[in-house]
Amino acid sequence: MERFKRIVAVWVVFLIVSFAGVMTVHANPVEGRDYKILSNPQPTQNSDQIEVIEFFWYGCPHCNNLHLPLKSWLKNKPDDVDFRYVPAVFRSNWEPGAKTYYALETMGMGAMNEIHDKIYDAIHRDKINLTDEATLFNWIEKQGIEKDRFVSIYKSFSMPNQIARTKQMMQQYQLTGVPVLVVEGKYMIAGKRGGTIQDQINTLEQVIEMVRKSK
Repeated sequence: MERFKRIVAVWVVFLIVSFAGVMTVHANPVEGRDYKILSNPQPTQNSDQIEVIEFFWYGCPHCNNLHLPLKSWLKNKPDDVDFRYVPAVFRSNWEPGAKTYYALETMGMGAMNEIHDKIYDAIHRDKINLTDEATLFNWIEKQGIEKDRFVSIYKSFSMPNQIARTKQMMQQYQLTGVPVLVVEGKYMIAGKRGGTIQDQINTLEQVIEMVRKSK
């Protein structure tokens, strides 16, 4: 009898924990814990869709951890979501990463392309210093990318203007770090202490749904 009671007690605890987990996953996101609201919301590029931006830096380990799960989510993102990446530039040694992203984007290699996965791997797994231009250009050539064209775009006169616009955008969005997901120019999701990457993705989905219902 006592053994039966212990088994029942274990199952009750299991059910309670499982139910609590389900409730946590589906609970509405909480302002100040799961996301924050910009004091000065920014206009979006397309009012017909829900805009989502990821501010990132290739050298950031947290961005590296988020990259593939987010990329996987993007493969099946809702049709009413307009997503784009913006490479952050907080310090001068962040500029090579931003210029690399913009050069590849100009060449038609958007962030869904595997070259961006390789950049993260080169930096975080292989410990290659891609902030050094000579190292970066040689590495780019080894990936089968047209080196001369990449270098031409990377060093173009328009690139400093692009970096300046990026810095201005970061100020407008009041960024203090990366990675940050911004939904509809208003809601900022930066993860929470003790949270997981999946928690961040779940919050993104919930905030998108919240915005969708408000439209």
